[in-house]
Amino acid sequence: MKMEDVSKWMEQAGLPGRDAYDLPASPKRFKDGAHCRMELTGLEGPKVLEALIKEKNRRNVPVHRLISIVQGGTLFDRGELRDFAQMAAGEKMEVIAVPGPRLGWDTGRQAASSEGMRCGMNLRGSDQLRKVIADMIRMYEEGIRGFMIVDEGLMMLIKTMQEQGNFPRDIAIKLSVWASIGSPAGAKLVEGLGVSSFNTPSDIPLPQMAAIRQAVSIPMDFYIYTSLSFGGMNRFYEGPEIAKCCAPVYFKIEPGVALSAGGGESLYQPWTSDDEHLVMIRKKIKYAAIIKEIIEENEPEIKLSGQGPDDLCVPVV
Repeated sequence: MKMEDVSKWMEQAGLPGRDAYDLPASPKRFKDGAHCRMELTGLEGPKVLEALIKEKNRRNVPVHRLISIVQGGTLFDRGELRDFAQMAAGEKMEVIAVPGPRLGWDTGRQAASSEGMRCGMNLRGSDQLRKVIADMIRMYEEGIRGFMIVDEGLMMLIKTMQEQGNFPRDIAIKLSVWASIGSPAGAKLVEGLGVSSFNTPSDIPLPQMAAIRQAVSIPMDFYIYTSLSFGGMNRFYEGPEIAKCCAPVYFKIEPGVALSAGGGESLYQPWTSDDEHLVMIRKKIKYAAIIKEIIEENEPEIKLSGQGPDDLCVPVV
């Protein structure tokens, strides 16, 4: 079987037949014409968000999206959720909150075994689906308008419920890195399901990312700095080329020990002190400023969105 023939068939199916080794510039942009935006993680409550706002303003670095309350919305009372939404809305930042119910909360132990952990992070059973939907609605009622999920089946359910009028439409849905969308076919699938953006794997080579970009138009979320549990990659100096080839793209900054709220050393455990999060959020703002500087020095034509572009799903208060 000639691989050239398979490439032709892939192209007929609307996908690139090869990875984009020539690294073509992406003609796609955010609605404001920008190539890239900044996405910060670990906003575990109003106190940490307050520190982020002060630091971003001090360094004059725009922050567009906040991956927030990663330990799970269930663990925050309504007053905390409301305060968080109001603070983010005041700075015109999109909040992507994480519902509490997930595989790590389930009683099944396969996910904790050496091979079971490779089986994905999808929800199990109808009860898990209804719990996560209920938690999303609870946060929506307090003003949150963005959510991060892992399960493509859940996205299909959300889309169906929206069409039926049973779930709000004025929201953003981000698909987590745990879904591991690493090919043009996977990206095209989740775009069709209605996700607003998706994380690629943190170690994906640039030609593969550029091929994914050719297949879809929604923003890609890229780990330019990631935790040790995901390999600990720092790709700051690839930032200019990534912005050029993969626009529109969010640069995601998440150093640390572990990402999963189920991991013992993760920052996203409910018993982790605010002081630890405060230290990390200031470092992340500093790294965003460094990435911005590297892009401006090496690809000055690359545009970073200013603070508060009007297409973000900012909390409603």
